[in-house]
Amino acid sequence: MAKRKTAKVKDLRPSKINDEQLKEVQSVINASNQIKLEVGNIAARKHMLLHELDNVNKKLSELNAALEKEYGKVDIDINTGDIKYSEDEQADS
Repeated sequence: MAKRKTAKVKDLRPSKINDEQLKEVQSVINASNQIKLEVGNIAARKHMLLHELDNVNKKLSELNAALEKEYGKVDIDINTGDIKYSEDEQADS
């Protein structure tokens, strides 16, 4: 039997997308990447703010300890500075 010598069928499937589709895909991917970058920036900023908050809370604890040492366990109005002594506590004589 003789071998068949027919030409190979040319692949008619497209080899790439059209320019308009490529631009749209690139645009969507760029938008996604930009959003991811911004989310990363927000996460980094949040991390820095949480460290700052921790430092402020430590300072507040130190101030509370100093005020308690000086005035005892009292409530202080942070708007006026007025001290409200507990009913249980007796004044120093």
